[in-house]
Amino acid sequence: MAHRHSVDEYLETIYFLAFPIGEYAPQGSRTPTLAARVAEMLGVSRASAGEMLKRLEREGLVRRGQHKEALLTRKGRARAEKVVRKHRLIERLLTDFMGYTAAEAHVHADEIGESFSDDMIERVAKKLGNPERCPHGWPVDPQVEQAENEELKPLAALDEGSKATIVRLAEHDGELLHWFYDQGFEPGRKLQMTAADPAAGSFRVKLDGREETLAEKAAAGLFVRPS
Repeated sequence: MAHRHSVDEYLETIYFLAFPIGEYAPQGSRTPTLAARVAEMLGVSRASAGEMLKRLEREGLVRRGQHKEALLTRKGRARAEKVVRKHRLIERLLTDFMGYTAAEAHVHADEIGESFSDDMIERVAKKLGNPERCPHGWPVDPQVEQAENEELKPLAALDEGSKATIVRLAEHDGELLHWFYDQGFEPGRKLQMTAADPAAGSFRVKLDGREETLAEKAAAGLFVRPS
């Protein structure tokens, strides 16, 4: 049976699009509609995404902007930030205490997130020692994340010869996330852009003494801090 996405999962997705960086930022003048972008990230039909956006609007969690885009209301943003923090703490619980890989933890955190009450999440945070980041490098505190966005850029935006440290990994695409870990693209790793051809969607970097080629999607999903 296919996983049915909840209101909270939709809010989490809209949250990423509300504070865009790299893979989550609009791409060029032919940017797809919000419903299309949400549908792509959640793997659902545009019709399903559109219906959920209407529901979120009725519930006062999103509103329509000047160009008919969906914007988080104050109520919606507060709930979305709460969902994001919960997700990241559950990921740490799964990796630190239950032995799941970082890539596996993301999938399971989505599946079990709603079963954790607010009190349970605070107990998890305390038990974990109030970690600052999830396994993929995203700050547990959304406010810290939003401020840090100004310091980071996607790997695809680096110039040839530039050096950087990986800080975060885009996590909405499970296959891409597994690929990052399989190839050694993990938070804290240092790399250097050796060749960049944005027009062809191809990038080459040096990582741990070896050369690795990345497609545009992967290069846009690695968020780095330039050296």
